[in-house]
Amino acid sequence: MELADILSLYDHHPLVKELISASNNGTQTSIGFRAASCSHTAVLAAATYLSTGSTQLIVTNSKEDAAYLQNDLEKLLGKAPCYFYPASYRRPYEIEQTDNANVLLRAEVLNHLSSKRRPPIVITYTDALFEKVITRKELETNTLKLHVGERISLEFLNETLFEYLFERVDFVVHPGQFSVRGGIVDIFSFSKDHPYRIEFFDDEVESIRYFDIETQKAVGRATKMSIVPNVENKSFLETRVTFLSYLPKNTTIWVDTPSMVVARLEKLMELAHEAYADLGDTIKRGAPSELFLSGSALKRSLMEYTRVEFGRPEWHSKTIESKALPQRAFNKDFSLLAQTLLNAEHNDIKTVLMCSNPKQIQRFAAIFEDIKLLPTYSTTAVALHEGFEDGYAGLYLYTDHQIFDRYQRFNIKNGAQKKQAITLEQINALEFGDFVTHVDHGVGKFGGLQKVDNNGTVQEAIKLVYRDNDILYVSIHSLHKISKYNGKDGTAPQLHKLGSAQWQTLKKKTKAKVKKIAFDLIQLYAKRKEAIGFPCAPDSYLQHELEASFVYEDTPDQVSSTEAIKKDMESAMPMDRLICGDVGFGKTEIAIRAAFKAAANGKQVAVLVPTTILAFQHFKTFTERLSNFPVTVDYINRFRNTAQQRETVKKLATGEVDILIGTHKLVSKSVIFKDLGLLIIDEEQKFGVGVKDKIKSLKVNVDTLTLTATPIPRTLQFSLMAARDLSIMTTPPPNRQPIETELIGFNEEAIRNAISYEIQRGGQVFFINNRVSNIQEVAGMISRLIPDASIGIGHGQMDGKKLEKVMLDFMDGKFDVLVATSIIESGLDVPNANTILINNANHFGMSDLHQMRGRVGRSNKKAFCKLITPPLTTLTDEARKRLKALEQFTDLGSGFKIAMKDLEIRGAGDMLGGEQSGFISDMGFDTYQKILAEAVTELQENEFKDLYEQKVKEKGSDFVNEVQIDSDLELLIPDHYVNNIEERLKLYQRLGAIESTEELDIFKLELEDRFGPVPQPVEALLYSVRIKWLARHIGFSKLIIKGGKLIGHFAAENNSAYYQLAIFSAILNYLQRNPRKIQVKQKGEKLTFVVQDITQLEQIHTILQDITDTEKTTLQK
Repeated sequence: MELADILSLYDHHPLVKELISASNNGTQTSIGFRAASCSHTAVLAAATYLSTGSTQLIVTNSKEDAAYLQNDLEKLLGKAPCYFYPASYRRPYEIEQTDNANVLLRAEVLNHLSSKRRPPIVITYTDALFEKVITRKELETNTLKLHVGERISLEFLNETLFEYLFERVDFVVHPGQFSVRGGIVDIFSFSKDHPYRIEFFDDEVESIRYFDIETQKAVGRATKMSIVPNVENKSFLETRVTFLSYLPKNTTIWVDTPSMVVARLEKLMELAHEAYADLGDTIKRGAPSELFLSGSALKRSLMEYTRVEFGRPEWHSKTIESKALPQRAFNKDFSLLAQTLLNAEHNDIKTVLMCSNPKQIQRFAAIFEDIKLLPTYSTTAVALHEGFEDGYAGLYLYTDHQIFDRYQRFNIKNGAQKKQAITLEQINALEFGDFVTHVDHGVGKFGGLQKVDNNGTVQEAIKLVYRDNDILYVSIHSLHKISKYNGKDGTAPQLHKLGSAQWQTLKKKTKAKVKKIAFDLIQLYAKRKEAIGFPCAPDSYLQHELEASFVYEDTPDQVSSTEAIKKDMESAMPMDRLICGDVGFGKTEIAIRAAFKAAANGKQVAVLVPTTILAFQHFKTFTERLSNFPVTVDYINRFRNTAQQRETVKKLATGEVDILIGTHKLVSKSVIFKDLGLLIIDEEQKFGVGVKDKIKSLKVNVDTLTLTATPIPRTLQFSLMAARDLSIMTTPPPNRQPIETELIGFNEEAIRNAISYEIQRGGQVFFINNRVSNIQEVAGMISRLIPDASIGIGHGQMDGKKLEKVMLDFMDGKFDVLVATSIIESGLDVPNANTILINNANHFGMSDLHQMRGRVGRSNKKAFCKLITPPLTTLTDEARKRLKALEQFTDLGSGFKIAMKDLEIRGAGDMLGGEQSGFISDMGFDTYQKILAEAVTELQENEFKDLYEQKVKEKGSDFVNEVQIDSDLELLIPDHYVNNIEERLKLYQRLGAIESTEELDIFKLELEDRFGPVPQPVEALLYSVRIKWLARHIGFSKLIIKGGKLIGHFAAENNSAYYQLAIFSAILNYLQRNPRKIQVKQKGEKLTFVVQDITQLEQIHTILQDITDTEKTTLQK
């Protein structure tokens, strides 16, 4: 069923009919109507909008309600203009706190309303209406409109932009910025959520395109554009008007409980007066009444429009009865759901199950089939926020996330915010003075890009400075050999001496060590391949039901990990799989599914955890998730007395306990399983050697699943794939609540507000203070601020028993606030704690903050994280950047990736034994990975030949690791074309990574789009990349193009199988056809290919292409 079909059921709804008649007669009416839910309001507003075609404004009490409504309306109305109108900053008169992305969304709405376009539907909330806006007249005089073909001088455009207070930059990423590169001008106006790129031909606008901020690539074309300055800038002293003055007279305004809206505006006005009084006379600012809207003024304005009061109606003249109810609670009872659907069918009521994805539709069908009840219902593949039952429309609309008790999150379209945070690329970007590792020469310092003279032509090279100021120039063709030095937290490495044996020795030593570890891992893998375990049966319907009732939507990684585990369990070879994923990415859920599968097959499951608290926590989680299923879960740790433990062990031996969770006591001799089928190990790296050995003896033919939260880097995964089955989880659950993160100073009022808000809504609070010396004082301060809060204290210097008691009491809700050191970062899970305050957040690394923040936001309540720091001006740039990044990455986006980088280095050390971290800090992380990958490949090809399928070398490229090009031609990106050094380096790096002709063509188009027509040296540079590919295919390891001559060095040794391949016959064939021009010479152990009279790269390309074509023809015969 389509959403449009649902809307058609509302054409004759009494409310919609009433609003249509008011609209047709040009009269005003005020109607009181209690909507069943936010989505019910959305459906009615959408039906009214489609029938009347007039502007609709919906006012809610909170930003969240508005965002959900906007999402629902976008789904219902498709392409109709549907806008979200937010507040532009957090507190009155705090202009620094203005959020540019929100200003942009506001300007977009004003721009739409003041132009003669299709009437929109606008969703807003009280705080957004509070701010008055620039008048229509001012907006028009401050808007510069441009269209293709218009004549306008660049100077005039430049002046106008400076007048509008736009900032000139190299590359545009924020609203209010512009850049000029030759005849190309990029402008990020406040009227659209993507910036424009205008190309001039002399003084004429030749084309207008808009582009993506992240990639800087054009994504579409436009014929006209308008440039709007920051309309929210409160320091302009022009007159301001209410937002409602922009609305046409025939607008319908929908208000949620009007008295609450008015009361909130009055409260905001009080705050504004207080803030205005604190400002003093130093800066002239408008008075609150000029800049903000009071409750009474809004009430007067509302009387001029047709309005619908949903929520609690109060000032209406007419009431329409709703006859609609919110979706009933099914509590995952599918028989009740099926029965409800059958009854509705009997009463001629249409039923629709709204599913968030097609997989859910199949799940419902499978579940109804299993319980042998087959109701008739329609489905949609998009879900609104809340379901309802509407008697008037004869419609029951149920959403899957409410049936399964899941949280559904909203998305606010926000193109401008994408780029406000630092990305991984920027962290890895090289800056002057950074440490870098060169694969052949060791650690040096980056000295920027330098122009060097090579046989009379200018070329660009990378300058590296080594010990004793030795200098090495690296060709831009060998960029892949250098990587930024990534070691453990910011310790400066030792510089190596050029030409000394020190670096080679270190590489050899590391390789030998790594090889030994890899050898042991692969040997274990070989043993396992021979063992025989127990194959499980395919999934039962209970397994389907368990998986469908998971609170969060499965991520693609979760789906693939679950599939992989089931496949392993169903095969006869014992499973040994490692699952890595960050905190809160659903590893425990996967373990529960595996445990249930084993138990359903009559096997017992042991879950081994490193700490007593985790044992108890897992026990709670497993019991909750499996409460409706025929499985017994128990645990042993030191909270249980000897008698209880003895009883549990006895039940275990008789097979009455299916799943047993415990600390290392589990592997002791006294614990005997009747029939152990699956061993789950959580955080393996935290166990001592003794326990690990015992685990190994248990493991021989039992399925094993290991979970770890320190992630394993992507590049290591491939090399380790040879030795272990890995499932990596890198995507966060899509419907996890974002954690609202804010930087605050050490301000008692802010601390009190945050804690008391959380306690009032029945939640608990973590307060992190990493100094044990003053932890008591901090707890004292909190109890002074909030006298009725009960407070617990926990830190690592306490007695173990005591600490565990504090933690458990906190988990059981006996304390409101836990003041603790960062000891909580490792795995304490309190779903009821949804606010965390971190004192002196600037002293923590990004990954620590990220782990600690992951302690909250684990239920479906909104979570808050307050980072308490000294004033930002006193912090180092690095710390400021880090904290800003965290504040912006409320989602687990790329800020999370940055934190991961740090964790990956730890993960690599853990995975391969502790002594590895020494090597990592000596040579940098990336080089270490390269060496590990080499070591594993060598082992696969030699010692463990029989275990792996060997690759047959049948192409020239199989003999080549990499191709070097050394040339005296001008191959570079000139300064006048791209003048920003960092950007040039980035382009060189990207060019080095390109692997196909399609990518190269796209790269060239992008250069033209961003910087104008491609100059000759760049054309040559792009050509050299194609030559490199051909050379690799043919089997050259090095090409020297100098003094009108090409010398190609063959990679293969003299007696190699290479010389039997078709490609070498093609070279000989070419040699016979052109004996004067070409020679093949013997040089030492290897052959070289020499061509005379070379003046252009095209010639080389033609020769190499000819050889490749000859090979193709030979192979086809």
